[in-house]
Amino acid sequence: MLERHDAYETFLRVAEAGSLTAAARSLGYTQSAVSRQVHTLEHDLGTALFDRLPRGVALTEAGHVLVPHAEAVVSRLAAARTDLEALRRLDGGRLRVGSFATADAALVPRAIAAFRTRHPRVHLSRDEGFTVDLLDRVQQGGLDLAVVSSPPDGARVRLSHLADEPVLVALPAGHPLAGRRGVRFAQLEGEEWIAGGERPENTLLAAAVRPGFRPRVAHVVREWIAKQGFVAAGLGVTLLPALAAASARPDIALAAMDPGELPHRGVYVALPADRRTAPATEAFLEELRAAARAVLAGAAT
Repeated sequence: MLERHDAYETFLRVAEAGSLTAAARSLGYTQSAVSRQVHTLEHDLGTALFDRLPRGVALTEAGHVLVPHAEAVVSRLAAARTDLEALRRLDGGRLRVGSFATADAALVPRAIAAFRTRHPRVHLSRDEGFTVDLLDRVQQGGLDLAVVSSPPDGARVRLSHLADEPVLVALPAGHPLAGRRGVRFAQLEGEEWIAGGERPENTLLAAAVRPGFRPRVAHVVREWIAKQGFVAAGLGVTLLPALAAASARPDIALAAMDPGELPHRGVYVALPADRRTAPATEAFLEELRAAARAVLAGAAT
């Protein structure tokens, strides 16, 4: 295909110069190479494009008809090469990002801000969703990448590990455990819990359910911001993923759970398994890694 496009450019140069020899000189080709390209184009199109004269060549009627079409082909190819170079240099193109809700508290916005500062001409769009839905959209080609949490086994995507996220417990201000590390559920045995569902087995509290201990869910609240409001009012405690710690209210306290009791949660970037990774995707992945280090470092302090 590239040779055919070159043939159109050669055709236009010959038409302009009125000579195979002059066109070859301007293109840096041999006269025989130019002659072969013109002959191949005539063979492909099934018609003569030039009359061979004693001195030079002249366009046939078919050649005159072809000129504007050849100009369009050459122009479109030049535009395509410009666009492809822009993609390579991250000076254009698009990037479609997905993420689960907790990652949108600080991680993803931080990565997007850094990416846009470095690559303002790349059009970046973002969608939020649950991990299972995001994995499906990446696999179907609807997203270039997605930040997901604890993906299930057998996901038909390529996973790149981003971070292991600790889980914190949000406490009312002045709570005796505020600022502690390695908090165990036994230390929270008398607390009332604010959870996303009535059954702790279906929430982050699942790991707390064990013989002799079952968290007492006092309030079912879905949204992180609302949960923090209940904690601030002294109505109970709740678990808070570390990625959301940057958005914690100033009137609540945080403590780190013992990872032996509540294992760190794996955070991954899901990429299409069967497609090449574009330069914009690679660049955004690096921004996500840097943002994850910064956000989790802040959560640990």
